[in-house]
Amino acid sequence: MKDILPIYLDYQATTPLDPRVRDAMEPHWAESFGNPHSEGHRFGWEAREAVEFARSQVAVLIGADDNEVIFVSGATESCNLALRGIATASDNRRQIITLATEHPAVLETVQWLGCRGFNVEVLPVMEDGLIDLSMLENALSDQTLLVSVMLVNNEIGVIQPLSEISDLCRAAGAIVHTDATQAIGRIDVDVDELGVDLLSLSGHKIYGPNGVGALYIRSRPGLNIESLLTGGSQERGLRPGTVATPLVVGLGEACEIANAEWHTDAQRMYKLTAHLLSEISEYSPNMRVFGHAERRIPGNLNIGFPGILAERLVNAVSAEVAISTGSACSTGSPEPSHVLQALGIGHEVATTGVRISLGRFTTRQEVGIASQVLQRTLKTLQGESKWQKDKKGQN
Repeated sequence: MKDILPIYLDYQATTPLDPRVRDAMEPHWAESFGNPHSEGHRFGWEAREAVEFARSQVAVLIGADDNEVIFVSGATESCNLALRGIATASDNRRQIITLATEHPAVLETVQWLGCRGFNVEVLPVMEDGLIDLSMLENALSDQTLLVSVMLVNNEIGVIQPLSEISDLCRAAGAIVHTDATQAIGRIDVDVDELGVDLLSLSGHKIYGPNGVGALYIRSRPGLNIESLLTGGSQERGLRPGTVATPLVVGLGEACEIANAEWHTDAQRMYKLTAHLLSEISEYSPNMRVFGHAERRIPGNLNIGFPGILAERLVNAVSAEVAISTGSACSTGSPEPSHVLQALGIGHEVATTGVRISLGRFTTRQEVGIASQVLQRTLKTLQGESKWQKDKKGQN
């Protein structure tokens, strides 16, 4: 008998492959196997046509021109190419600014640049997870090369005021990069409205395949970027190597679906998330929601239950419901989430934070079952916690 899979509520870690994306990719695993960089025959022409069509699908979703989209292996590579590529090409400005709540793909990259002579400033956030615009304005100077701020946080789901951030950066002559991995397909993303120069995204967060992503690079004078790799002229010379046609086709299809359906998906997820939060609140009124209550994406809940370690709760429900303690990229770290600690909530409270994230295929029935599982498990864990405290008091 086949095992029953747990209900999947970890969509911010990764999303299941949409069947329509799988269907679009299928021909390129077999009969349409050509190298898109082969210019002398039909196999190469067809592959190149598929790649360029996918490029246009990505561009349309974010309001960019086709030639402003570069294909890479994922958001981590995209962020590295953006930050390190801009830094390497710069011969004057030496300051880089980011936030304490950024993904490790950004934080570790700017730290790497800091070890190589750049002046790195990591700004704190307010207790709701949002940037303090006055603090950013004070940090900007005529030496600021680059500011990198995540549009949507991968753990607490808050939406940063990126257009206001870009206005401040533009006045200082600084380049703006955003990791929009968690925003794409969940909210409207338009590079001109946001005012960004560079934008990173990933396929597996929008119901596309693993192993593919993109970097948007605004076409404008003075925006110079150097490749991290050598060995070919593919992707405008910025990403040498043969483009993985099936993966790129999958990313393009995922973007086209997102462009058509993100608003409907968002409305449904807002309702499901509100329903789940209401259910949890009834049996755990002391729970805490981390991050701004309203400026957050649909489908995200990052909540803590006093006295209950997040890791313990996640493990206790894992056979029935799949949730997480935060970023999948930080799994195995003994420390609580750096994002939660950046909110100033303290180590002990930060250890209680669990991330529940809903998505396109989440049903109301699954939300109801998940609520029941959480209620039952929390009751057990809270009882054990009380027993341990009582026993400690007797000793």
